[in-house]
Amino acid sequence: MDQEVLSPQRKATAVSTTVAIFLVLLKSVVGVLSGSVAVLASAIDSILDTVVSLFNYFAVKKAEEAPNEKFPYGKGKVQAIAGVIEGTVITLSGLFIIYEAIEKIFKGKETAMLLPSIAVMAISIVVTFFLVRYLLHVAKQTDSIVIKADALHYKTDLLSNGAVLVALILVKLTGMDWIDAIFGLAIGVYIIKEAYEIIREGIEILLDRSLDEQIVKKIEEIIASHPEVQGFHWLKTRTDGIYNFVEFHMVLHPDMRLGEAHRIADEIEEKIICLDTRGRWIITPHFDPFDDEAVNDALLNGAPPYAACRIMHEEE
Repeated sequence: MDQEVLSPQRKATAVSTTVAIFLVLLKSVVGVLSGSVAVLASAIDSILDTVVSLFNYFAVKKAEEAPNEKFPYGKGKVQAIAGVIEGTVITLSGLFIIYEAIEKIFKGKETAMLLPSIAVMAISIVVTFFLVRYLLHVAKQTDSIVIKADALHYKTDLLSNGAVLVALILVKLTGMDWIDAIFGLAIGVYIIKEAYEIIREGIEILLDRSLDEQIVKKIEEIIASHPEVQGFHWLKTRTDGIYNFVEFHMVLHPDMRLGEAHRIADEIEEKIICLDTRGRWIITPHFDPFDDEAVNDALLNGAPPYAACRIMHEEE
């Protein structure tokens, strides 16, 4: 039986899941035994990392399924949904860390096993550093929102692990346990801030945000620069995390044959696809014998169909 070939995205989520499980076991034992809020917060974050990475693996698998009759545009937006869920989970973990830090400040809990805690956080930093480098490489290669979110998540882990290490060293040197709580509080706030960016990007994809402004500008230049295109309008773009969708109306000579119009569309589509070879493109051109932008705008703005027809007859 042929083995299933994993995509780079799914390999990345599998690797991040394995690393997260390792860090959970390492941090949880030391965090509970030492009483360090910062280490415990880091352990809880790693538990959430495990859950999120597993979720991301199945989200990527579902998003990569080919379009079918029921889902003709594919299931790429599953990645955006996963990003929103991941950001929400990260936010909740940040709030819990803040709660634990405040409680330690007011109750004055002591931190024990400082040297083992310092060693665990140092190991976590090294492991997470190499994981972040790997995820960033895959994110650059695939432009996957899930992998970008995962990379960002572990990047915040890298920074928070560094902060925890500094806090533990300071507690060891000064004997002031409240330093651990203050660092934990700062880590919680930072995690929530980074989670907001993940949630925002996922929501924007779900709301059909247009492609990057620079990409859209280049698409406009490609269409406008074709010598046989007399004009264009109603350019619309969006992405679902897997596919880039482009629609536009281009004005051609009214007596042009359909074969010639199709050739022009192919030439334009080929140049657009070359703008980003990492993603998949679905490009839908519409041929107009004259500029009917006013008609389209009327329909878009909620005008009844007969009003659009009146505009069309006036233009003729």
